[in-house]
Amino acid sequence: MAAFFTSDVFRTVLSALNSGFLKTLELFCITLIGAIPLGLIISFGSMSRIPPLRWLTRTVVWIIRGTPLVLQIIALFYIPGIKKWFSWPSGEHGRMMAVCVAFVINYACYFSEIYRGGIQSVPAGQQEAGQVLGMTRRQIFFRVTLLQMIKRIVPPMSNEVITLVKDTSLARVIALQEVIWMGESFMKGNQGYAGLVWPLFFTAVYYLVFSGIATLLLNKLEKKLEFFR
Repeated sequence: MAAFFTSDVFRTVLSALNSGFLKTLELFCITLIGAIPLGLIISFGSMSRIPPLRWLTRTVVWIIRGTPLVLQIIALFYIPGIKKWFSWPSGEHGRMMAVCVAFVINYACYFSEIYRGGIQSVPAGQQEAGQVLGMTRRQIFFRVTLLQMIKRIVPPMSNEVITLVKDTSLARVIALQEVIWMGESFMKGNQGYAGLVWPLFFTAVYYLVFSGIATLLLNKLEKKLEFFR
């Protein structure tokens, strides 16, 4: 058992976990970069005055929000190849592409509902006042609605961002070598060691630190937006 905690073993584990964490961080950043603007676009579809577009968008959002993310990852990665529609690139690059697409679509749908609630919470009288002043719909949205919407959506968006930190672990279902996959590999002997349990539990430290930093940054953002109150 003592050999399981030598400095060489610890350095090997730490190197592997750091490598996995970089994949986790990459997935997290790509998801936010893609889902934040896509969610806004989807929210416009959900509020569209064109009934077919509105109901189609809301149906898609309902399906995505009502099914497990892990199932969406599996379906998106395997079904295109089974149906011979197209194939993801081989290796880790293909897995990363597939899981990023799944995460972006999933979180964009969740963000869209937060956006929709924030936009609809802005009093209609303020939009009418903008029209009286001769402002266009675009000007009203960016100068009146958007600024007030941001203040309202930061708390629920913060919750989703923290959830995303932990949801990245679902990527291991298609063998993406994120931090938990790397920790688990020391139990299976994939890293030259077998039966090491502590590296898997050590991954919790990465998530705690990551979540803590994200929480501090989001709290600072909320404080900066207090001038809208």
